[in-house]
Amino acid sequence: MTDLGGLAPARADGTVVRPEDTRYSSLTIGHNQRFVGRPDSVRVVHGTKQVVAVVEEAVRAGKRIGVRSGGHCFEGFTFAPEVETLIDLSLLDEVRHDPERRAFAIGPGATLGHVYRTLFKEWGVTLPAGACMDVAIGGHLTGGGYGHLSRRDGLVADHLYAVEVVVVDEKGRARTVVATREEGDPNRDLWWAHAGGGGGSFGVVTRFWLRSRGVRSDRPADLLPKAPGNARRRTVMYSWDGMDEASFGTLIRNYGTWYERNSEPGTPACDIWGVLQLFHRSGGMLGLISVIDDALPGASERLNTHVDFLTAGVGATPVIDTDQVIPWMSPQNWPYEPSGNYKHKAGDLRKGYTDEQIAVIWRYLSSTDYHNPAANLGLSGFGGQVNALPADATATAQRDAIVKAVYSTGNWEGGSGAEHLDWVRSFYRDVYAATGGVPLPDERNSGSYINYPDVDLLDPKLNDSGVSWTTLYYRDNYARLQAVKKRYDPGNVFRHAMSVELPS
Repeated sequence: MTDLGGLAPARADGTVVRPEDTRYSSLTIGHNQRFVGRPDSVRVVHGTKQVVAVVEEAVRAGKRIGVRSGGHCFEGFTFAPEVETLIDLSLLDEVRHDPERRAFAIGPGATLGHVYRTLFKEWGVTLPAGACMDVAIGGHLTGGGYGHLSRRDGLVADHLYAVEVVVVDEKGRARTVVATREEGDPNRDLWWAHAGGGGGSFGVVTRFWLRSRGVRSDRPADLLPKAPGNARRRTVMYSWDGMDEASFGTLIRNYGTWYERNSEPGTPACDIWGVLQLFHRSGGMLGLISVIDDALPGASERLNTHVDFLTAGVGATPVIDTDQVIPWMSPQNWPYEPSGNYKHKAGDLRKGYTDEQIAVIWRYLSSTDYHNPAANLGLSGFGGQVNALPADATATAQRDAIVKAVYSTGNWEGGSGAEHLDWVRSFYRDVYAATGGVPLPDERNSGSYINYPDVDLLDPKLNDSGVSWTTLYYRDNYARLQAVKKRYDPGNVFRHAMSVELPS
């Protein structure tokens, strides 16, 4: 085979991109630019057979495998220095109706934007997935996946009917397994593990099939949740200049209280979803966005009642207060998360923050000795239909959470970012000081979310709770995940810093 200018042609084991190739640098860095890979080769695959060939070749050669769908992992799992063969799934991006399985077949490389647009334009349906359109569904779905409509429709993984996975047996042979949620399926546990167990632990996903639970119809338009036509969105933003500690605390306390009272599955309030974005003082503003399907009866009044509750007693005057009706597929409804250097840490809440925690949050976000407009605490409404299923229905155990919290810093240029990492680590540790520096599952916390991985939780200096990170992310589901790991990846071929471990 002749290599012309480093551009190797496609072959049976995928398009091969090596370090001398002009494409290499673009394929070995992800959304979080803190991490840059240096694999021997990147394999851009075009189908399941190519994945099988690449995996077998790597296993025979004893090479460490990494798998990338969209490259949005918060940590450096895909781009770890030990990865020697990086499998790029981005071209496996089909979105089609599969009449044989009565489901939608979706490739792991399909971005959420592509999935949304295709499902909406062709059939008027959607998924309760995330708000960043360039995230690929591969990692998003396997970690559970949530977004605007999750309070109404549950997790993305709750609509997973089947998954096709390339796995490796004890002799190092790669094979393809299709696992469904059907009770009699001998591979059902492999389906279960991919419905919230996270990516990179069991094999390489090459296709998903999605159909909502309980659907009997053959019509494509009935197989997934109906997409809204228009979203009504209320945005209320405050200037930090007009915010004092009492006003700040009231806003956070109101947010937690509303979700405590309005997150039971099936209640009308589950139609409302929103975020409270608390930027650091150096960002200038903080506030909330709340959304409802505008076609629902009384949508405007219901949304305004919700916002009135959240803002009651705050005292500060908003600098922005808008009420908009926006087409569901408008870019305004789907904010793009800028790439760069960043660090995110997360926790799921069963109840709102305590007064002591709110005081810590105020101290860190109002501080004048730290400057980063991108630093923030983001709170997202959760619960509702997510919590309609038991904790062991899928691998996602956080079926009692009502709010997701993400503590973030980012967008620094150059250097290690030590100042920013120290800030967010201290912020997180102090919020959870009463539970060992982490959101220990208890009456107030529900652990954390594997799609927001945080390797700090493996460090006993940062997690002195005495509880393993696996409990924080998987709770009582971890032993079952380990059993799936033993059956389908007995050689631990698929692994990273926070992958499911083989049982001892």
